[in-house]
Amino acid sequence: MKEQLIEDIKTTLSKTKVDLLAQIAAKQANAVKDIIDLTFHPEEQIGFRAAWILENIYTTNPQVFLPFLPYFLSNFSRQDNLSARRHFGKILALITKKNVPQETKVLLENYDTEALVETSFAWLIDENVPVAIKSHCLNILANFSVKHPWIKNELLETMDYLVDKESIAFFAKVKQIRKQLKH
Repeated sequence: MKEQLIEDIKTTLSKTKVDLLAQIAAKQANAVKDIIDLTFHPEEQIGFRAAWILENIYTTNPQVFLPFLPYFLSNFSRQDNLSARRHFGKILALITKKNVPQETKVLLENYDTEALVETSFAWLIDENVPVAIKSHCLNILANFSVKHPWIKNELLETMDYLVDKESIAFFAKVKQIRKQLKH
């Protein structure tokens, strides 16, 4: 599976091809684990494309992704490919939302999420990290503030610090997160 997938993603991918590869992978036993592993490929484009497929698997087949959630979470902090981080951040932002399936909630409640929180804060304050990743980090941290109440004040202070240094898009996201934290 892994070798075939590398061949399939060596060239530029269209959204249609990503959808197709995600559907194929969702039907194969350990494909999700293989794709997570491929996101760490030394060739950045292969890692990015694998992460794009991974996000697509999660958004279209969360139940297929679920058995591999602990593996994804344990590898989240290792991701250093900025293009892949964008997809990792989006997946984690979606996984930590209020309206996820009960199995996902239970898994997260019982998972030691400290490393995920630390990594999200680190990516948020890293000036080399693009704003799209930072936006996902804001969601992740706001979502985790329910499990870790200390995050709320830390996140508010960090947003105050960053809001003048980042783009207008970041400012708009900060407004949205502030609203979320008030509830």
